[in-house]
Amino acid sequence: MSEHVAVRSSAPQLVMISGLHAEPADRHERKSGLMLHHAHSDFFTSIGQMTDLLYTEKDLVTSLKEYIKAEESKLEQVKQWAEKLESLTVMAMEDPERFVGHPVNAFKLMKRLNSEWANVENLVLKDTADGFISNLTVQRQFFPNDEDQKGAAKALIRLQDTYQLSAKVISAGDLPGVVHKSRMTVEDCFELGKVAYSESDYYHTELWMAQALKQLDDGEDSAVDKVTVLDYLSYAVYQQGELDRALELTKRMLKLDPTHQRANGNLKYFEVQLEKQRKAEAASEGEAREKRQVNKRDVQMKRSKDPLPERKRYEQLCRGEGVKMTPRRQSRLFCRYVHGKRNPRLLLAPFKQEDEWDRPHIVRYHDIISDYEIAKIKELAKPRLRRATISNPITGVLETASYRISKSAWLTGYEHPVIDRINQRIEDVTGLDVLTAEELQVANYGVGGQYEPHFDFGRKDEPDAFKELGTGNRIATWLFYMSDVAAGGATVFTDVGAAVWPKKGTAVFWYNLFSSGEGDYSTRHAACPVLVGNKWVSNKWIHERGQEFRRPCGLSETE
Repeated sequence: MSEHVAVRSSAPQLVMISGLHAEPADRHERKSGLMLHHAHSDFFTSIGQMTDLLYTEKDLVTSLKEYIKAEESKLEQVKQWAEKLESLTVMAMEDPERFVGHPVNAFKLMKRLNSEWANVENLVLKDTADGFISNLTVQRQFFPNDEDQKGAAKALIRLQDTYQLSAKVISAGDLPGVVHKSRMTVEDCFELGKVAYSESDYYHTELWMAQALKQLDDGEDSAVDKVTVLDYLSYAVYQQGELDRALELTKRMLKLDPTHQRANGNLKYFEVQLEKQRKAEAASEGEAREKRQVNKRDVQMKRSKDPLPERKRYEQLCRGEGVKMTPRRQSRLFCRYVHGKRNPRLLLAPFKQEDEWDRPHIVRYHDIISDYEIAKIKELAKPRLRRATISNPITGVLETASYRISKSAWLTGYEHPVIDRINQRIEDVTGLDVLTAEELQVANYGVGGQYEPHFDFGRKDEPDAFKELGTGNRIATWLFYMSDVAAGGATVFTDVGAAVWPKKGTAVFWYNLFSSGEGDYSTRHAACPVLVGNKWVSNKWIHERGQEFRRPCGLSETE
């Protein structure tokens, strides 16, 4: 045997209960005789013939009772499903954003609406009482699709890696800051494993299939059987070079299903390959031991050709690890009141400014936006939220990307006085002209929402990045935090090791360009995945045009 291919099992379905059972042969015979008799005689003229009607009626009653029993069983399943969903929705509606902010809840919501509600629809397909089916059919066109479910699954896997969480912890729902704890079923774990498998990601296939198997071993009831899980798991382990463990799992499969054709073939194949491996190890023991200690995730990242060179550093910073500022540098950071230069608004109402980092200089403004203003911005943005895009560095065309998971909307100053007031506030505090700035962008991050390391300014290899705007490069970035985030969601600067954590009502500001106009490459930054919670931000990108006298050009390149 030269190749092993795991079975792609279908997702578990709800059990359909048949409404009517097959009738015995003698019943058909009686009914046939009755029909023939009916064709030639009147029933009321013969008591003997009328007894046939009693048999017919008896059969009809039996059939009706069977139908009722089947329907009651079907209805009981629907009732249990409704009760389960009712208790879940009551809890969820206490704080919808916080509930969906839990990544497991978000994944399970995608899974329910995309897969499980379809099963309910099939279960009661012939039941049109109260227009339920017609209503469900209409609503289903607005439900998440397969891509949504897959995206939520991949988001959970991303969170697992970034925050170094085990499959056991995620499955148990033991995440920091959670209020609505939610456990994952065997089917949920199996679904994550299948998504990873479809991407040839055998590292995560192993993690989630192993978790599904553990929950089955612990006695959890499931429509997914151990043989199917072991099939995926043994293949994932084999693909990562663990022949001895793949062999062990295959033997376990055969104990459960001795006739499993592929398992029987793999057993012989693994035994042969394992023997070859042992001989090779005996010849070069040191090299073999070193191979066994290779990090599986590193191997998977190389296999998938991860395009992010600073992946590990980025994830460390997201966890609050990595570079720390020295005490001497820390002592040079201050808090102060900003009065502005000859600005009467700031003389009357100065803002609180705090240094977050020295090089590049990143500052945070406290109490810079009110709850009312935040609510109004969200209200205006929600109907317009669309999947956030990035500018292709080669073509310049806006497109979606897997490394930017959020939805955004743009708000102009003339739409509402609040937007105009906020734009004016940014100008007052920064001293920069916002007439040439981009409109206020509002962003809301979804499950595992992130924006991997990037620059806000156009580099030399992107000469046409903002050509259509005609306002020059992005000189500075202003970022409002419009929500607290229970866990994750930091803004990190990967080159210097800075991490700024979301705090509702605050904003951070930094220059992307030196005063000479050269790009400051130390401003490379990222929005870390939201682990638990709901992250709302809004940002203003300020451009070079109009700043000639407000921020004069420096004499040195890095001034």
